[in-house]
Amino acid sequence: MSVWDEVVGQEAAVAQFRRAASPEGSLAQAWLVTGPPGSGRSTAARAFAASLQCETAPGLGCGECRACRTVLAGTHPDVAVVATDKLSISKDEVRSLVQTAQRAPSAGRHRVVIVEDADRMSPGTFNVLLKSIEEPPPLTVWMLCAPSAQDLAPTIRSRCRVVHLGIPPADEVAALLVRRDGVEPELARRSARAAQGHIGLALRYATQEGVLATRESSARDLLRLRSTGHAVLVAQELVDRATAEAKAHADEVSAAERAAFMRSAGIEGSSVPPALRAQVRQLDEDAKRRQTRLVRDVLDRYLLDVHAVLRDVLTVQLGTGSDLVNPGVLDAIEEAARDRDPRATLGLLDAVSTARARIAGNVPPLLAIEALLGRVATS
Repeated sequence: MSVWDEVVGQEAAVAQFRRAASPEGSLAQAWLVTGPPGSGRSTAARAFAASLQCETAPGLGCGECRACRTVLAGTHPDVAVVATDKLSISKDEVRSLVQTAQRAPSAGRHRVVIVEDADRMSPGTFNVLLKSIEEPPPLTVWMLCAPSAQDLAPTIRSRCRVVHLGIPPADEVAALLVRRDGVEPELARRSARAAQGHIGLALRYATQEGVLATRESSARDLLRLRSTGHAVLVAQELVDRATAEAKAHADEVSAAERAAFMRSAGIEGSSVPPALRAQVRQLDEDAKRRQTRLVRDVLDRYLLDVHAVLRDVLTVQLGTGSDLVNPGVLDAIEEAARDRDPRATLGLLDAVSTARARIAGNVPPLLAIEALLGRVATS
């Protein structure tokens, strides 16, 4: 057993971490872990933190000692982790992390601070972090995670040692699902292919009933679009579903945060003293930002699925022989490949990238999705 068992398909990155953590290695105090969504950035960061704290095999990470287990479980007193499902990480959150980073470790060998969504920090927030990254205490290690180095300010990334993760092979993701989660091998293979190497999505497809079937049904619906009117209806359905899903999650998190705040403030009932109303309003604002971010995330996931379906169509059209991402809808893919010109399919792949960029740039999601699906229907 090892702390690295769930970091799949990242042999070069794991070797780099192990060299740095070994007694003979050079341990940087600021790291930037980059890679596409689902590549395991935060998993790798936690595994590295565990290897640094390991009691029986320092630098290797046995995975069995108390330090390794508590780091991986998120309960080690000297490993702080921040993640957000809001639009951005606030300055106050980063200031709190900086204060944590200044403290000496209380139980382990290092104080490790992991920022899972470093790309969601604003330029002003980067400035709050900069001095701590430049001059950390001798036993503090910062771990920043982001899709790419370009997502961080140059002043931050230039002070970090960068480790890049790639998309893990579908076969290795499937093997992880079988070994760790007991998923039946064929279902694990289909789920890993559909998730395109995204480990979290692959697990969701394999273990949540109906999710993979719904994805394949959406793929068929996409390939059957034949009119602009139908495309507009489908776009509205998608945005409504994404909004409902995001609101349900945001409301659940908001209710838990509000209840925790009321308990910590010793407030009984629903009446909030005037002195604390600003803090309650801030919780409500956080919930709105969380919902906005979640809507974008749900729609971006759908757009990635659209891209995968169109990529499969192009693969069949060109006869490349590459494995399909969506083998469960092969008949619909083959029909679409016959009906379309490969150049039109290439144009649609570009249109998907454009839709993703528009939504990221604050274009109303419904307009961006309508424009894309309207083009699919008429190509």
